Amino acid sequence: MPTAVTAAVSRGAGQKFLIEELLLQDPRPDEVLVRYTAAGLCHTDLEAAAGNLPTPHPVVLGHEGAGIVEAVGTAVTGFAPGDSVVLSLDSCGTCRNCLAGQPAYCDHHIPLNFHSRRADGSVGLRDASGRPVHDHFFGQSSFASHGLAHSRGLVKVPAGLPLSMLAPLGCGLITGAGAVLNSLRVQVGSTVVVFGLGAVGLAALMAAAASGATRIIAVDRNPERLSLATELGATDVIDATTANTAEAIMDLTGGRGVDHSVESTGAIPVMNTAVAVLAPLGSAAILGVAALDATLQANAFELLKGRTVTGSVMGHQAPGLLIPRLLDLHQQGRFPLEHLVTTYPLTDIDRAMADVGAGTTVKAVLTHRS
Repeated sequence: MPTAVTAAVSRGAGQKFLIEELLLQDPRPDEVLVRYTAAGLCHTDLEAAAGNLPTPHPVVLGHEGAGIVEAVGTAVTGFAPGDSVVLSLDSCGTCRNCLAGQPAYCDHHIPLNFHSRRADGSVGLRDASGRPVHDHFFGQSSFASHGLAHSRGLVKVPAGLPLSMLAPLGCGLITGAGAVLNSLRVQVGSTVVVFGLGAVGLAALMAAAASGATRIIAVDRNPERLSLATELGATDVIDATTANTAEAIMDLTGGRGVDHSVESTGAIPVMNTAVAVLAPLGSAAILGVAALDATLQANAFELLKGRTVTGSVMGHQAPGLLIPRLLDLHQQGRFPLEHLVTTYPLTDIDRAMADVGAGTTVKAVLTHRS
């Protein structure tokens, strides 16, 4: 029997979300029915709602879901009703990168995650008039009370943990932390600079502290974020509105530069600075999403000194491995992600968006009634 669903629906580019009652099909043999209790609000969701991504409307967005498994298809193994899960990206599971343990670089990443439909083109949702509503956004569409997901996108977590706190691990927090742990492989005694102190940047900062970096420089334009960064492990902060960022970083490092830089703003000038302030043998991870035609600039001679620049998506490791790593660090008190989260009822999605846009909320998490 179809499941009654309450969801935030984006019906057109730039339009406000509408809270609607929908009907959801039963899971297919390879699908899992999840009762969502929380979903993080990510910049990618907002870009899709604005019509800036290849995502059709009407659509239920949301790709940092967490909840309880309610039913599993006949072909699903490893999950059972009652399991607590965090959901992350979808992937094909069979291409070269998936088989190498890197599902974020799946050959079919765009259609499986942004086209908001199954691989065969079908969708699982219908509105009150019987018309289809796109779902399967990042394989989950978690701005809803229930959704269908493929088991490849699920990560089982211990029962009893607050899922509203864990939901952002599905994308934003693993993106920042994984860049530090996996792409840059920050070591004890390293110097690290983080540009941009949203959820992604602050996750990177916490991971740098957990990795034993001895100098962690935080750069942002928001004084409250700079203050929070200090609480989370930053040894130095730079207000980009009042300081020449590159000069300040070089002064703090005695003219040497940093071993590692993390860029999470998506602004090309900031990306250029993240590369320019590297020490010899230093490495920069670019996490921010720039325009498709944007060009990163770097001094070619300086790159000869062993400097490297890398992109990093979704933590550069399978979420099924990275999320438990971060949970272990959290339980040790070394990844205090609860300092980032503010919860809102799903019906207050517009207020959550406004607070994120104003910079008063780091990571908004939408919660659903049981």
